[in-house]
Amino acid sequence: MPYYYVRFLLVLVCLILIGECRKHRSRRKRWSAPAEAHKPGNPLTKKAPDGTKKPKMKSTSLLRIDEHDFTMRPNFAGPAVPVGVDVQVESLDSISEVDMDFTMTLYLRHYWKDERLAFPSTTNKSMTFDGRLVKKIWVPDVFFVHSKRSFIHDTTTENIMLRVFPDGHVLYSLRVTVTAACNMDFSRFPLDSQTCTLELESYAYTDEDLMLYWKSGDESLSTDDRISLSQFLIQKFHTTSRLAFYSSTGWYNRLYINFTLRRHIFFFLLQTYFPATLMVMLSWVSFWIDRRAVPARVSLGITTVLTMSTIITGVNASMPRVSYIKAVDIYLWVSFVFVFLSVLEYAAVNYLTTVRDGKDRKLREKAREQSQTLPCTCGMSHARTMMLDGTYSEADANSLAGYTRASMPPEDSSGYTRASMPPEDSSEKQERMVVRLSLDNEPVGPKKKGLRGFRIIQNTHAIDTYSRMIFPGAYILFNLIYWCAYC
Repeated sequence: MPYYYVRFLLVLVCLILIGECRKHRSRRKRWSAPAEAHKPGNPLTKKAPDGTKKPKMKSTSLLRIDEHDFTMRPNFAGPAVPVGVDVQVESLDSISEVDMDFTMTLYLRHYWKDERLAFPSTTNKSMTFDGRLVKKIWVPDVFFVHSKRSFIHDTTTENIMLRVFPDGHVLYSLRVTVTAACNMDFSRFPLDSQTCTLELESYAYTDEDLMLYWKSGDESLSTDDRISLSQFLIQKFHTTSRLAFYSSTGWYNRLYINFTLRRHIFFFLLQTYFPATLMVMLSWVSFWIDRRAVPARVSLGITTVLTMSTIITGVNASMPRVSYIKAVDIYLWVSFVFVFLSVLEYAAVNYLTTVRDGKDRKLREKAREQSQTLPCTCGMSHARTMMLDGTYSEADANSLAGYTRASMPPEDSSGYTRASMPPEDSSEKQERMVVRLSLDNEPVGPKKKGLRGFRIIQNTHAIDTYSRMIFPGAYILFNLIYWCAYC
């Protein structure tokens, strides 16, 4: 009987152990099932090896940087290192006439081979690094000749890229903004075209150590089609190269980026040429104003002169102080001379008017003295010329054209014809008018012909009349010559 109890207890213990084992196994499956659900070949769950943890993947060890002296150029004491260059112009930021410089942002790329950086690779893929590795290896010391300011962009990090290929070829690229000098010729300003040059050169290595060249010829320079300037039209970009000699150090390879700019003229037409032309035309208005309106003509002349001075000062303030005459200076100063001559014209007219008024005043006084006696016409037949006070018009003078011999009083015994004088109570115009009569068949002598020019000068009406034609005609002729010469 006890034997059966022992067997029963053993079976019971075995069943309990089997049940616990099954529970434990099911618990392990529940916790490990999500990890085993994915197949090992699934790319979503395949974890890439972390190469940075392996000593053989360190850049300093792979490129053997510590094994070489990178202060020396490649092939030291051997042939010159060929360094190819290409440039991509990102933007042409500004052109300054005052400082004679331009600002450009570009991508500068260098290509060379350094066998010290060669590394084994089964995939023949390159390795790309940032600017931290550049300080540990040799790179070309290219700089910008005639540059005033330049910097490498550093947002958000330094814009430097270094790419090393398994065979030792290196690509070194950086993003630079440079402000360089540009020798400009303003003799045709603002109808000018300017050619500016950005020059690249090695600072330390002569042509015996470093051969700098354009990697793909003219195709080494590429530009963005969206590049535009407010005052200039970019006509073309092209590249050249030549040797530069320094007496102290020797010959160097120098690369040139040339670009030609043509200035837009429309801005200067609106801001300079049109206002100057309008001021000149405004000065001509004084020729149609009565010569006795002194305040009107003087104020108009002074206003136009001062306005032209302001325009000239404003143009020169935005230009460098060059020692030669610019095209815009010729136009503005000739316009200023026309305005100034219009003021001098009125000064001459006013002076001659004053002189003639003085003479007429003396004649009127003499006529009043003679009116108290018996004046005569001295045998003259009819009216030929008249001397009038400036207050009378030509119609008043022509009204005496019918004053002929038939209408004259009879001659006295002395042979003189007495002229009938207006009564004492006649109008002031009749009292102040003096008529000079001459014979019908009076010949015009050479002396009187020579005095015709002087009479025109004395006639202030004629000066204004001729000025209305001479000034516009001369200014139009000047504009034709100016625009034909500079356009």
